Amino acid sequence: TSTLRMKTVVEPQEGTEKSNIVKLSVEVGEAEFEPAIDAAFRKIGKEVRVPGFRPGKTPRRILEQRVGKGYARAQAIEDGLPEFYVRAIIDNNIDVISQPQLELISGVEEGPITFAAVVETRPKVRVPGYDGLQVTIASPVVSETDIDAQVDRLRERFKSTAIVDRQAHEGDAVTIDVEGSVNGEIVSGLNAQDYLYEVGSKSVVPELDDNLIGTSAGDHLTFDAPVPGDDEADRIDFIVTVKSVHEQVLPVANDEWATTTSEFTTIAELRGDIAKRMGMVKRMQASMAMRDETVKALLELVDGEMPETLVNSEIERRIEDLAGRLSQQGATIDMYLEATGQSQQELIDEARTSAIESVKADLALRAVVEAEAIEASEDDISGEIGRLAERFKMKPAKVRSNLEKSFQIGVLKTDICKGKAVSWLAEHASAVDPDGKAIDPTLLTFDPTSFDEETFGAGSTVEVHDHDDDHHDHDHG
Repeated sequence: TSTLRMKTVVEPQEGTEKSNIVKLSVEVGEAEFEPAIDAAFRKIGKEVRVPGFRPGKTPRRILEQRVGKGYARAQAIEDGLPEFYVRAIIDNNIDVISQPQLELISGVEEGPITFAAVVETRPKVRVPGYDGLQVTIASPVVSETDIDAQVDRLRERFKSTAIVDRQAHEGDAVTIDVEGSVNGEIVSGLNAQDYLYEVGSKSVVPELDDNLIGTSAGDHLTFDAPVPGDDEADRIDFIVTVKSVHEQVLPVANDEWATTTSEFTTIAELRGDIAKRMGMVKRMQASMAMRDETVKALLELVDGEMPETLVNSEIERRIEDLAGRLSQQGATIDMYLEATGQSQQELIDEARTSAIESVKADLALRAVVEAEAIEASEDDISGEIGRLAERFKMKPAKVRSNLEKSFQIGVLKTDICKGKAVSWLAEHASAVDPDGKAIDPTLLTFDPTSFDEETFGAGSTVEVHDHDDDHHDHDHG
């Protein structure tokens, strides 16, 4: 291939076990190289003082007489080779992942410049079966049990207590007089009268709850317990008098209760509203889980070791990111290691595990992008640039200019395509719930605009709970 008078030949590097090492043989014509010599003379002109001329204003012919064209040519080769290398990999669409080994072949004194560059490229992986993935996620269907549980959580907010003539059970409340002392000295905070305590809460010491279970009004207790968080042998001596046992009473979930606790006049209307809101929450969670789980399933299709160059680069990025976040909090990596009890090597090993997964996800998603011919449209690019501009409080044109100057537009396109690949995988995968029952695909789509403050405001009766989904950061844009 060629660009003007710059010719490039790309071929596998011989004598290496890695198939992703290539050699670029580049020839830069004299006409193409001349601007680099001009740039070298301008650079020299700023450094060399010539009587009668201001720095940087000395004509080239005067500089040639003073320092010689060979000196400028050597400077042009030193400064220009990396630039010509970059142009060669861009022109030939070579995805490099390491710094090149550059070797000047000819052209030191005159004629075309020829050089070789040996570089490691991003390998391609195979993901057979990516278009038929099946994943297991929590069902987005709202069951009567789900609604009952939500109603019960709402009833908990309005619970009351009633004195009962029986033994205390876990979950009951008891009114007690309590006195705690260590070596005869009363402990501050452990001396109270008519204290209403929930049995089973373990909010003082577990031994208190253990001793209260099975007691009745009028019972007197004496026991001891270790001092919480104290490694010494000292123990707390407790004297407790049970004065009354209270049963916690939840309100009856009927129309009257619905009217007094919500904007609805019947319990049926309240349950219907809960079902609607929970359905939207569960569909949102299912949509997110579907994307996450399909990427995990995709990774299972990837075999082989990940390139150490990419893994080490990702480890470095993660450590730097951690250091940056710690710095914002006035801390350092050393302080973090001391606080967590980790060694530096343990931190790196932990980062390596995540880095390998991220590299694997990156290569697998790139494979899907290529297989499905996924592309980033100009609208996609403009939209992402707009988001970046808003994030960094810059004008979109400036963001685009910076990306182009730093050759990052290609990276942006790749990230957009990988994000599209995740969506493609989620749309083409099938899902079952933990019981193995197929999930209707129409329930796995979610419109974010429907999830607004008006629907899920401060007065919402729906509580979004963490289902312990293991969301990994796969760096897929």
